[in-house]
Amino acid sequence: MLLPSGWLLRHSMVMWLLFHSLVLMTLCFHHAATSCSKHCYCSDSEGSFGGKTMRCSNLHLTEIPQDIPNDTRRLYLDYNLLTSIPANAFHDLPLLAELDLSHNELALLEPGAFRGLAASLQFLDLSSNQLTMLDPDAFEGVTARSNLTGNPWHCDCRLQTALPHLDLEPVSLTGIICQTSEPLDSGAQGVPFLLAKDLDLCVVLKKTTDVAMLVTMFGWFTMVISYLVYYVRHNQEDARRHLEYLKSLPSRQGKSEESSTISTVV
Repeated sequence: MLLPSGWLLRHSMVMWLLFHSLVLMTLCFHHAATSCSKHCYCSDSEGSFGGKTMRCSNLHLTEIPQDIPNDTRRLYLDYNLLTSIPANAFHDLPLLAELDLSHNELALLEPGAFRGLAASLQFLDLSSNQLTMLDPDAFEGVTARSNLTGNPWHCDCRLQTALPHLDLEPVSLTGIICQTSEPLDSGAQGVPFLLAKDLDLCVVLKKTTDVAMLVTMFGWFTMVISYLVYYVRHNQEDARRHLEYLKSLPSRQGKSEESSTISTVV
């Protein structure tokens, strides 16, 4: 039995529209997976955890992209011109496991820079930047294995005090090699700071503090002695005048009695 030509035309039109819609959906999904941020390339991460891998390497970026997908697991921002990481820069990336910030111009990690990554981040690359100091408040409990090599670390009492408060994997801290130090004659230059067990860069500060305390105590002691000397001298003067007054009382009383006797005789 032959089908009406009108029915075949309508059926063909419906099938064509369905096919066209399917093609558009495929293109949309592909676009969402490969161009999640301007000039960056995104793809599905390998492995059973899913998520995206976002590559923004060597794009001359001066700030962290704002449109990073929430399901990003690997983020590569290496070989750019980043100078600082602001607070909450990656707060909306709960799945982020690997973060590459190497070969930038990073000199400052603001407090809260890696906030929200303590539970997920496994590897952090901060190598080949301009970091001289680590602030524990920037990491907020991040325990990731980290690459800290290639930075001009300035080893001083502040860094020595900060290291015990960092939760990064301990082996990662061996990447902190002192380029400069305070005091200059500490012998810390070129030494992995974590491995220098006998190095105490707070000794000078402690000595300075002790000297300041001694000077302060000496100042207070001098003030107390000065007050005591003044008090004793002032009281001595009063006592001398009072003693002279007391000495003068009997003579006056004797003269009064003598005058009284003469008056009686007369």
